[in-house]
Amino acid sequence: MSRIYLVTSGDLRQSANEVCWPAQAELEAALAKAFAAAGHELVRAFPVDAKLGHGFISSQRMGMDVFAKIPPDAPLVFATAAWQYTHHVLPGMRSHRGPILTVANWSGQWPGLVGLLNLNGSLVKAGVAFSTLWSEDFTDDFALRGLRDWITTGRLAHDLSHVTPLASSALPAEARTLGDDLALDLQTRKIILGIFDEGCMGMYNAIIDDEPLNRAAFFKERLSQSALYARMRTITDADAQAVRTWLDTKGLKFNTGTDEATELTDAQILAQCRMYVASVRIADEFGCDSIGIQYQQGLKDLAPASDLVEGLLNNPDRPPVFSENGRELFAGDALPHFNEVDECAGVDGVVTNRVWKALGLDPSTTLHDVRWGKTFGDDFVWLWQISGAAPASHFIGGYAGAESDRQPPMYFPLGGGTLKGIGRPGDIVWSRVFVEAGALHIDMGLAKVVSLPADETSARWNEVTRQWPMVSVVTEGVGRDAFMARHRANHVSIAYAGSRDQAMHALQTKAAMCAALGIRVNLCGVTV
Repeated sequence: MSRIYLVTSGDLRQSANEVCWPAQAELEAALAKAFAAAGHELVRAFPVDAKLGHGFISSQRMGMDVFAKIPPDAPLVFATAAWQYTHHVLPGMRSHRGPILTVANWSGQWPGLVGLLNLNGSLVKAGVAFSTLWSEDFTDDFALRGLRDWITTGRLAHDLSHVTPLASSALPAEARTLGDDLALDLQTRKIILGIFDEGCMGMYNAIIDDEPLNRAAFFKERLSQSALYARMRTITDADAQAVRTWLDTKGLKFNTGTDEATELTDAQILAQCRMYVASVRIADEFGCDSIGIQYQQGLKDLAPASDLVEGLLNNPDRPPVFSENGRELFAGDALPHFNEVDECAGVDGVVTNRVWKALGLDPSTTLHDVRWGKTFGDDFVWLWQISGAAPASHFIGGYAGAESDRQPPMYFPLGGGTLKGIGRPGDIVWSRVFVEAGALHIDMGLAKVVSLPADETSARWNEVTRQWPMVSVVTEGVGRDAFMARHRANHVSIAYAGSRDQAMHALQTKAAMCAALGIRVNLCGVTV
């Protein structure tokens, strides 16, 4: 391993690549220094483009061309300090024969950890062997020991003893019976996931092929974002304004201005209200049980962001939507939405909706990015954050405690408001559906959303994206490095329960239902 090749992937958006490049350059310098200290040369597989102002692979074609020049048996390091599009590099990594190490900086500034976990989950789905590592600056013992192990053996093993495959016989009879009944009902009626274009932002791990999906009684209705945009144009001003008025009455604070390029405007909000009504009507017409709006990339050039819409859909307490003939649609219930068309989260959201309602719990659910975290007091406290949308019932103060900010212009040129707040303290079940070896799996565990002092919360929010919601999470029985080493995705799904006992009962019932659907269940950090 005297010479080791380095690759990195970036965004499709030039604006994001320019802004994130300094952090990436800092990471690469730290890595090169660490490898040099171990007697090995880390060499970029392609040059930094001075004209563009960054050194990211920024398209699938570019990635293929870069990999064509890398010796196929050479040791390879993929390093990221920012969100990255996995499909830029996955074709080359599928055929690469040398040892692969994926690496990220431990920082909340740009979603480098999110990009790392997306690639890792995609490699797992693709059946590509790899090792993975993370560090703030690659001078700590954990990182240096990991680099030495990988250099010496071509692989790096992490402790995964917190993961236990479910033995259904260990579940309480009550949970097993209810889970089986819910699964049978789902299998009898079957589920339709409305897919408004899939493959969002290169997230290969977020696509479930029809065969494993259908075996679990889930089916896709392949819809188009162009149809959603066209439908938005048919929504009347009165219907859109009714949504806005409902939110104003609930106390949601819209932080508005007049500059369309940099501020949230009333026109952007009304366009989002039109999207909300249009999406619910389309879901009803196609008989969808859940929907996912990609938004990126195409819809971002036509309409404000979908995030406000998504947060509303995931909450039973939401503005009512009526068909053209006056029938209320999905009355009194959430229409589970899987952000960024993450089909794995879609399956999870439907199962959660069924279980939580059967147990008399609030079925509001959302996915979050595994964004970052650090120790506070005696606990490692995660900061999980989704790009603009979570149900208001997850926030301190509900709608009245929530705000809507303009989405960052570098990601969202036409703006649109977020639905953001601070996660309320409470017991939650976290989970992640993923694809491995052609089959559906789910990891699940217990956690607590904790309340931090106001100054700590503010400081953490400033480390990430202030316009987006956040939850402060302590995972039960799973430490930072164990979670990172195992997690098969950039996303994690959460739902609240009233107490730890209720959360455990919900987890047990959800585990039973998933097992009955043929999804392989793994318990993380808990024993049932």
